Amino acid sequence: MVFSACGPYTFKDVSIPPEVKTIKINFIENRAPYKNPQLAARLTDQLQQKVANLTRRTVTQSDNADYIISGYISSYNVSTAAISGQQAAANRLTVGLTMTLFNTLENKSTDYQVSRDFDFSAGLTLSQAEAQLLDDIIKNVTDEIFNRLFSNW
Repeated sequence: MVFSACGPYTFKDVSIPPEVKTIKINFIENRAPYKNPQLAARLTDQLQQKVANLTRRTVTQSDNADYIISGYISSYNVSTAAISGQQAAANRLTVGLTMTLFNTLENKSTDYQVSRDFDFSAGLTLSQAEAQLLDDIIKNVTDEIFNRLFSNW
């Protein structure tokens, strides 16, 4: 059974001080040993869209933004998730990120670790699994980042 990437992801209360008017989201770098060539750009774009749509703040490219978000993909690893008859039945792709929220108004920086697991059939190659999972990876990891940065929970 696969639980790691199923079901809708709900958002808790968005918690951004009212004095924060602008947010800059830097490109999310891919520093993982294995690099999916689409992941960093798509995560950055999706996070920018989500922040613009859900926070009612202006997303800007200015270094004078009230919040500056940066981060990098730190891990992109495959491991065995389930064994059946002494063979792998399912594999697990773990995507991990380190994110930093810099509050320029308070000159304060906070780091966050984000990680999500995505299970797939052991009969698939990593390339095949990525083709099937990439949209779910982008959505779920973006939701996880957003919640870690902006939610009271």
